[in-house]
Amino acid sequence: MQTVVCEQFGPPSQLQLQEVPAPEAADKEVVVDVHAAGVGFVDGLMVQGLYQVKPPLPYYPGSEFAGTVAALGAGVDNLQPGDRVMGLTSQGAFAAQVAVNAASLTKLSKNLPTTVAAGFYTNYATALFGLRDCGRLQAGETVLILGAAGGVGSAAICVAKAMGARVIAAASSQAKREAAVSYGADDSVDYSQEDWRAVLKEKTAATGLHMVYDPVGGTVAEPAFRSLSPGGRFLVVGFASGTIPKIALNLALLKRSAIVGVDWGGEARANPSINRELTATLMQWVDEGRLTPAPVQQRPMSEVREALTAQLAGGLIGKLVLTNT
Repeated sequence: MQTVVCEQFGPPSQLQLQEVPAPEAADKEVVVDVHAAGVGFVDGLMVQGLYQVKPPLPYYPGSEFAGTVAALGAGVDNLQPGDRVMGLTSQGAFAAQVAVNAASLTKLSKNLPTTVAAGFYTNYATALFGLRDCGRLQAGETVLILGAAGGVGSAAICVAKAMGARVIAAASSQAKREAAVSYGADDSVDYSQEDWRAVLKEKTAATGLHMVYDPVGGTVAEPAFRSLSPGGRFLVVGFASGTIPKIALNLALLKRSAIVGVDWGGEARANPSINRELTATLMQWVDEGRLTPAPVQQRPMSEVREALTAQLAGGLIGKLVLTNT
């Protein structure tokens, strides 16, 4: 089968597509035919050796995927060949097939297309964990989502709307703001403008601003925190801007507001059962029509180099997935 391999750390242009033996299912494992695999910012950092953890070389990139069950190992009784599933793996999702522990797989709702599911797991589980478990978002509250047109932001929009919130999307271009509204956002602001806080204040005058969902960091974080109403919650999700902001703690005191870290990966490692609950809830919401995931961008697996380069450049709208056609 064909897989993507990183022989040495460097730009995505150095990645290679190689023919390797097809995987076999060990005990309690499942072999999945990968129909599509999600592309994230972390993937671009990993192949460059810039992530906080450096894997040994050769490294096989890709961590989230969706497809159909091809083969079962001994001891697997909750899946059957042909089942549509999504899952996570430590590496190797950018391939034709992957062998993973059956417990890491989730059966897909009939309402969730396989290509959309390929980029669903990480971002939507993070959004639900962050908004519900960390932020305690309530129906009727207003939430500002930074970087709203990207894969992380679009998932947060969809989950927040499923929870009954009013969503204001923050993005830096008209095309991105229009995309965010198409995902379900109720309104939008251009946070590249100097007066964006004043615009946001007008848009939240009647309701207040109860929560900020921030996967961006950088220079927009502090103005967003300052825009919270007293008692608001600022969710720290990531730093896609490349800069970790510093917010003076006296602001939290004066705003009577909380800064809450959203480390879904850390929580999942400490409490592995959380992912079963998160994905079960998300699939139920999709089944019920309560949650409508955002569409994804698709590129063939053969364009992995171009795809990761585009992801790192930061201009993508929506989640990007690589497909095996």
